[in-house]
Amino acid sequence: MARSTTDITGQLLDTAGNLTRIAMNTFDPRDGSGAEVLRVLRQTTAELAEASASPQAQEAFYRIVETLTRLGTSGAPLAVHPVSEPAQALLAALGDSLLPVLDAVEPAVEEFAAALGELVEATSPLLPATAGLAAGVLLALTPLLRSAAEILRESSPELHRIADALTAALAPLMPLQVALAGANVVRATLPPLADLTEAAAATTKAARPALIAGEEFLVAGLERIQPLLLSGASGAGRVARAAAVRVSAAVSPAADRGVVVAVTPA
Repeated sequence: MARSTTDITGQLLDTAGNLTRIAMNTFDPRDGSGAEVLRVLRQTTAELAEASASPQAQEAFYRIVETLTRLGTSGAPLAVHPVSEPAQALLAALGDSLLPVLDAVEPAVEEFAAALGELVEATSPLLPATAGLAAGVLLALTPLLRSAAEILRESSPELHRIADALTAALAPLMPLQVALAGANVVRATLPPLADLTEAAAATTKAARPALIAGEEFLVAGLERIQPLLLSGASGAGRVARAAAVRVSAAVSPAADRGVVVAVTPA
């Protein structure tokens, strides 16, 4: 405790010395020191005072004060007027009804934020590689884009000619009557399509028990053939391991008068 007290006392003395040095530098009468700063500050204040004393500034201040006064005098009666009581009650009811919603959503929001943070933290090692890959792709595409832009810039007159020719050729093929006929066809097709959709929905609703029964039957069948599938997979694994042993024995380098057999389970 004595050592800590001594250290703190030394720090306080150093701080006091620094403050004293700053004050001395500020009020030093020599040029280029704090006195110059004070002189500039006084000059700036005087110029601001002179600018604010101009008729234009006084008029602007008067207009600002007048506007604020009008807002205050017109808004205060509205706040205490009986008509504002339903609005205040509505705001209070909305606030009271929103608080339980916010309380209910808060755990889900916190859980989502925590999960999102864990996901970002888990994928953080991939971010540098992804950024490098994106930068490499952009660098590789930059010359291609520049050359394509240059080609298109040089071929601008030909492109304009092609666009004009296509417009002139396709304009007679799409008159207003064709567009209106297409609209009429679409308008006539919508009711049968709606009927078909309703019929499909009704059929699906009617067939729902059969679909559920078929799903249950499929699940039961899979559960019954599960042992057979497991035994088949086990037999295939044994055959694969035996074949791996034979292949390893066939391709291993031979010794002086024997064969080196390496058994590696698959």
